[in-house]
Amino acid sequence: MRAAGRAVRARLRDRIAASDPGLLRLTAGLRTVGAIVLTLAVLSLLGADVHLLVAGAMAAMVATFAIREKQLGAQAVTLALGLPVALASVSLGAVLNTRLVVGDVFFVVLIFCAVYGRRFGDRGTALGLIGFQVYFLSLFVGATVDTLPELCGAMALAFCSSALMRFAVVPATPTGVLLRLRLAFRARLAQLVSAQVELLDAPADEMDKALAAVREGTARLHETAMMIQGRLEEGTPDESAARLVQRRIADAEIAAERLGLLLLTARSAERADTLTLHLPGAPAPSLSGPAVPDEAGATLRRDLRALHALVLRAGSGDTGTGLAHVRNRLLGYRDEENLPPASAAVQDVFRGIGESARAVLGLRIALDGPQDESDDSPATARSREELDAEDAAIDGGEEAEPEEQRGLRRPTTRAAVQVAVGSSLAIVGGELLSTQRWYWAVLTCWIVFLNTASTGEILVKGYRRLLGTVFGVVAGILLAGLVGTHTWTAFALVLVLIFAMFYSAPLSYTLMSFFVTAMLGLLYTLLHTYSLDVLVLRIEETALGAACGVVAAALVLPVRTDRRTDELLGTVLERLAEVTEAAVGQLSGGPAAELLDKARDLDQALADLRAATQPLIHPVTPLRTRRHTARYVVALLETCAYHARTLAATAELLPTHPSIAADPRLRGAAGRTVRNIEAIAVRVADEHAGAQVETGPSIASLLGSDAGTPRYGRITDRVLRHLERLDEAVVGLARPLGVPVAAPKG
Repeated sequence: MRAAGRAVRARLRDRIAASDPGLLRLTAGLRTVGAIVLTLAVLSLLGADVHLLVAGAMAAMVATFAIREKQLGAQAVTLALGLPVALASVSLGAVLNTRLVVGDVFFVVLIFCAVYGRRFGDRGTALGLIGFQVYFLSLFVGATVDTLPELCGAMALAFCSSALMRFAVVPATPTGVLLRLRLAFRARLAQLVSAQVELLDAPADEMDKALAAVREGTARLHETAMMIQGRLEEGTPDESAARLVQRRIADAEIAAERLGLLLLTARSAERADTLTLHLPGAPAPSLSGPAVPDEAGATLRRDLRALHALVLRAGSGDTGTGLAHVRNRLLGYRDEENLPPASAAVQDVFRGIGESARAVLGLRIALDGPQDESDDSPATARSREELDAEDAAIDGGEEAEPEEQRGLRRPTTRAAVQVAVGSSLAIVGGELLSTQRWYWAVLTCWIVFLNTASTGEILVKGYRRLLGTVFGVVAGILLAGLVGTHTWTAFALVLVLIFAMFYSAPLSYTLMSFFVTAMLGLLYTLLHTYSLDVLVLRIEETALGAACGVVAAALVLPVRTDRRTDELLGTVLERLAEVTEAAVGQLSGGPAAELLDKARDLDQALADLRAATQPLIHPVTPLRTRRHTARYVVALLETCAYHARTLAATAELLPTHPSIAADPRLRGAAGRTVRNIEAIAVRVADEHAGAQVETGPSIASLLGSDAGTPRYGRITDRVLRHLERLDEAVVGLARPLGVPVAAPKG
């Protein structure tokens, strides 16, 4: 019974870790709700009225969610600076509340400064957010000079409550967050392997569903890997440890993605296209049979489940002989003589299992330190030696600082001007709708500019906020009717909605807006200002604020979505060329390069592009062809990034693996691919440029035959496969991007 209970708890922990990597959403929700509860408890003991309770609750929420630094010391400094900013803001709000013109002008200036402050990093962003939100709070609760002392006291209490929750009750150190992210990576890796088992057994009519699960699992694993990359510097003791974890995470991700592709190929009538794993909705390839047949299929199924168990138990402290036996068997597939008799495609899957087991072993050593080696087989011992040699070769490097834009070209300056103009329009229009609650339009205009960089992004965000607001108003009406005059019941529901708001914010902006609006309906009930007209006015002000934001973004220093995506596309292509050229150079015998850093920069550039294309692929976009093109281009770039990451990871093995040797011919053979990437980048930057994409013989034929090289003995086979797929994907980019393809020479 005790063992069964531990197993259930472990499964539940893994599910939670996989659904909320690092428990970041859970931590944010608990910390915010806890700060509000503590503030309300103290204020209620002091006999504060409802207006002061609402002000304290909102201030605690702002003080908690505004702080974004990763280091606790930096968080403490920002929180300490935030309190005087909040006190000054609420004081000015109380003084200027009755001075219409002066108050409005100051509000616009405050908005400009708050957005401009983003150029100073997380601290500038946080202080600007606190200043704006607290001024808005003063308008919401109707702050006056007479109530200012009590409001300032509530503010100070709210900030102290936030500090207590952040640093004592629900602390989140960089090391702890990184540890939880590593657990999430392991859980998502196990989920991906489980989806791959389902892909192996899926009948023909369910292949598309099984493939979609593998595709989603691959994307979720990559998302977690990127989150870990962003926390390594703060969460590890030194740069060497950070680079070690970085390499092992990259190895595990690449091995898992490659295993999925090999499984798909084993099930297909022909070699599967890598694009199939990255293009949402792409149909599964035609099958060669109902499943992998005969005894090899049963063995493959058993070993995939064993890999799943190995992933789950790695890092759990389990070092029994059963785990060692499974690990030894799977690592044995890295040797040709241990492969079971089967087709070449199925044997490739066994090799992929062996490489995945090696990646899990490396991840466990990197994260948990040296392991018991008494039960090692020769294959396991060899894998350990390779990993130790790689670890010893790790060295840090310096990254070049990006060139900073100046003047109105600086994104923060441009956004500050745009939101100031949009807010001015929102104030004028909001006053026409309501002289009492015009600030809702300003709040919406402000919010649609947060974390957006183009007109299309602002339009989509405004649409989502309006949609969430409409449904939230309906929920607010229902909740207000249920609560009636029960104050503490309303506060309890407010806390539930706030937690839901923070927990859902990274997943769906529409859902977050829904919870915000439903919460506001309850707050209006508490303030005895609730009515159906007020909630309808909330919809009207939201629509007006979103419209003002879009107008300002479109007319004032506009950044069109096409221009934004073209800039980011150029950055992705530049990073792709850098990774490919550096990896091929090292594979050809050239000097070592910071390949994993370059690959991480490529992944980040691709993530930025993926986010920027959301307006183009949104379901409400009327241009269907454009939507399909954007989705196809991003999928092709993800395919290119996968092959480039794999080349970089393979190149990093060269200094430490005697079984892998450099091939000087690769540099010349891959030169065409790099030139094609650069040609596409030139055409994206200037559509009138004369650059063209070259085609010609396969890269393998450019190297000539090498019958003496074993298929998996030296580097040639695997590197050639990825180079050829990368070359094909790059040529495939030419058509949707309108780049001419030159006819083969000769």
